[in-house]
Amino acid sequence: MPRIESTAARLARLGFADAAGAARLVERAGVDLEGLLESLVAVPDPALALASLTRLAEREPAALDRLRADEGLRERVLALLGVSAALGDHLERHPEHLDLLAVPTLTEHRAALLRAVGAEPDAAEPRASAADPLIALRVAYRGRLAHVAARDLTGQATLPEVTAELSDLAGAALEAALAIARAEVDEGAADGEVRLAVVGMGKCGARELNYISDVDVIFVAEPREGADETKALRAATRLAQAMMRACTAATPEGSLWEVDAGLRPEGRSGPLVRTLASHLAYYRRWAKTWEFQALLKARPVAGDPELGAAYVEEVNELVWSAATRDNFVEDVQAMRRRVEAHVRSEGERQIKLGPGGLRDIEFAVQLLQLVHGRLDPLLRRRATLSALAALSRGGYVARDDSRGLAEAYSFLRKVEHLLQLHRMRRTHVLPTDADDLRRLGRALGMQVDPVGEFTSRWRRHAMEARRLHEKLFYRPLLQAVARLPDSEARLSTAAAAARLRALGYVDPDGALRHIAALSTGVSRRASIQRTLLPVMLGWFADTPDPDAGLLGFRQVSDKLGTTPWYLRLLRDETAVAARMARVLGTSRYATGLLTNAPEAVALLGGDEELAVRSSGALLGEASAAVSRHGDDTETAVAAVRALRRRELFRIAVADISGLIDIERVGVALSSLNDVTIQAALDAALGKVSAERRAPLPTRFAVIAMGRLGGMESSYASDADVMFVHQPLPDAAEREASDAAFAVANELRRLLALPAPDPPLLIDPDLRPEGRQGPLVRTLASYRAYYSRWSSPWEAQALLRARFSAGDAELGAAFVAGIDELRYPAGGVTDSALRDIRRLKARMEAERLPRGADPALHTKLGPGGLSDVEWVAQLLQLRHAGTTPSLRTTRTLEALRAATAHQLLDPADADELARAWRFASRIRDAIMLVKGRPGDSVPADTRERRLIAQTLGYPPDGSEDFRDDYRRVTRRARQVVDRVFYGA
Repeated sequence: MPRIESTAARLARLGFADAAGAARLVERAGVDLEGLLESLVAVPDPALALASLTRLAEREPAALDRLRADEGLRERVLALLGVSAALGDHLERHPEHLDLLAVPTLTEHRAALLRAVGAEPDAAEPRASAADPLIALRVAYRGRLAHVAARDLTGQATLPEVTAELSDLAGAALEAALAIARAEVDEGAADGEVRLAVVGMGKCGARELNYISDVDVIFVAEPREGADETKALRAATRLAQAMMRACTAATPEGSLWEVDAGLRPEGRSGPLVRTLASHLAYYRRWAKTWEFQALLKARPVAGDPELGAAYVEEVNELVWSAATRDNFVEDVQAMRRRVEAHVRSEGERQIKLGPGGLRDIEFAVQLLQLVHGRLDPLLRRRATLSALAALSRGGYVARDDSRGLAEAYSFLRKVEHLLQLHRMRRTHVLPTDADDLRRLGRALGMQVDPVGEFTSRWRRHAMEARRLHEKLFYRPLLQAVARLPDSEARLSTAAAAARLRALGYVDPDGALRHIAALSTGVSRRASIQRTLLPVMLGWFADTPDPDAGLLGFRQVSDKLGTTPWYLRLLRDETAVAARMARVLGTSRYATGLLTNAPEAVALLGGDEELAVRSSGALLGEASAAVSRHGDDTETAVAAVRALRRRELFRIAVADISGLIDIERVGVALSSLNDVTIQAALDAALGKVSAERRAPLPTRFAVIAMGRLGGMESSYASDADVMFVHQPLPDAAEREASDAAFAVANELRRLLALPAPDPPLLIDPDLRPEGRQGPLVRTLASYRAYYSRWSSPWEAQALLRARFSAGDAELGAAFVAGIDELRYPAGGVTDSALRDIRRLKARMEAERLPRGADPALHTKLGPGGLSDVEWVAQLLQLRHAGTTPSLRTTRTLEALRAATAHQLLDPADADELARAWRFASRIRDAIMLVKGRPGDSVPADTRERRLIAQTLGYPPDGSEDFRDDYRRVTRRARQVVDRVFYGA
């Protein structure tokens, strides 16, 4: 007992956290650790090292004396045991590997592993002859792996040296596994028919492998002279499969690692082995950009060295011309999205795929190599750190950025190694346990507060890597065009243009001019722009139209550049800048609104700023503007239209950002139009009264029709209306009519005045007798017309009628007066039904624009808006007289009501609603993207791609978008044929 206490006290004094437990361990083992305890305390995890060391001493008592006698061996072994429980177990099972650790450096990994499996290293095609080659391979491999780890943990090898040696060791293991495969496969297949090369890919090919990782390979084979190619490929496939099994098979000594051939042409669906010609044919015709990115790392690692070298030489020519291939830009964008998706899906403690992780850095470096390596052979490096240094020397990456990324990458790779060494498991997730974090911190040389220091340093490097990654592609572009000090190499103009083109800019020369205009100079404005632009350019590249985004940004910046709050807002509020980039790169319509009212940038701060405002609040602001300008009606209405412009921008940004759906967009736009009409009407009433020098002798109301009446206005919609007035008592009817006519014309004039904002055109053509009829009628005149002359189409048009502006009591009286006509008590007559169907058929035949593809016309095409709306309106004409919930001006509400009352099958209603929403979204997207209206899915591929991206499709989803529309509308048309036409 006294001895235990004495040992425990000494261990506690030396710094063991659990001194009593460590003392009991020493006592049970019965070993003398004199002369070693002080060294144990210095390792990352003394308790772990002590446990492994006592087991080793029990198995090999002479081991402790060897450690005391050899300082270098002691340092390497204890460092290894203080980090890796798995390699400690290995040393316990194989204490003879202390001999390996006693040697400062080891060479000839290939020869050693081949001899371990009983193969002759100098043979042209070594063949294993050991009794149990799988176990022999694993034991030999791990002994040498332990040596690499020991040199790594004692600082005797740099990170590039460690990863290179791990890669060479993996290549040697593959060579030994191939020797085992040759012994397993029949003799003729192995030797007589085929040459087989194993090409390392990924980290193995780049000589930057981890301690435990899948080893990516590609197999290439050639028949020997005179051999049948088919038989040779079968033999090569058997060899490759046997080689993979030799690495992955479970044994008492475990397995090595997975051999992954998934990067081969066609992936797992393609043949495991191909000839060189077959590889090249695939790459020339079918390969995607990501496959050339993977081939950046290709290196012969095992098998026939001449064939492997020929493969790499041939594919290199294709790799470095990938940037000139069709769809390179689209592929690059898709690759960037995949990386971002990985980043978002992984937790922040994921050092490989998490934000600021290894994948961020590796992807950025490889992409820049693909873009610029075609013209600059010095960039053709496999390893990430050497490629990053070459990019910096060539001016493709800013020097400080390169240094920061290299430091972050090196730190994260070291952490990755420490994580994997502990249990020899493939992991990239940082632990949360304090003991595990302490081991990591101490292994990295942090002694005072290893947990706190490690956590702080990791977060700093991850944040810095993420920050640098976001601007890595773009910061050198500024140096290429701005007149900045020549402190380092610059990107040439041609290289800058190539990079912009690769990242999605169609007019890179124009983009460079914009960048120069924004960032050149020594003003505070130019300085802030140089900070903003690298990030903004990346955000523009993620939008459908990067060129338009950058142009819009320049236009807005030119207008607001001297405003103190503008650049400060963008610099300090990331969300504002990101949303602004999204809007400018998506919508010419919104960009036009913003350039004419640049102060609306302030609306981009948060979702709450983009919430649609209530009609009451808008009307109050509009009425105040009219009152403020008194008799100056044109100025008053200009203020109202400016308000409308601002609110259109708010709605458009909310739409682009996905904050409101298509129904709410229609309601918001219609309500805004109502407010605009009401405010302009107030101004018109005031002006006409002033000109007459007397109060108006009549009451006046505006009745909304069409899409405005249905609360389904689009960005391009006119305001379909009818004007109704009611003379005041004792007023002369002619005088009242003249005054009402003057008001209607003044209202139309005021809203049509030239202005920088989108006009709101008042269209009164749905009035009785159309353009041939009077512009304004009295309430009695409307009633008389509808009771005597109304046709079925007019009753159908009145289904949309609602009060919009003016005298609310008069508007309500008008609406009440038409209910009998549009909601007939007995439903629509057979004669009227035939007329409606005939009119619809004639519209389909005659009104479609010449040359338009009916299947892609959102308004008049099969299954389009007109089809769906006419079905809803027919149901209303038939049943609204007895079903009050059908008395709505809105299409989707009518469909929902019909479904609720079992007048329409729910599945049919869903198909109709889906088509209506899709078509409505397309029409709005066309206006948002192009800044001008359109009713057809564009035939032009680029235009269709822009629309598709705005609707949420990926850059390569243009054809999917068109096919989806055709499918949705085809199904809707089947419902129309059945419900509307009775087919």
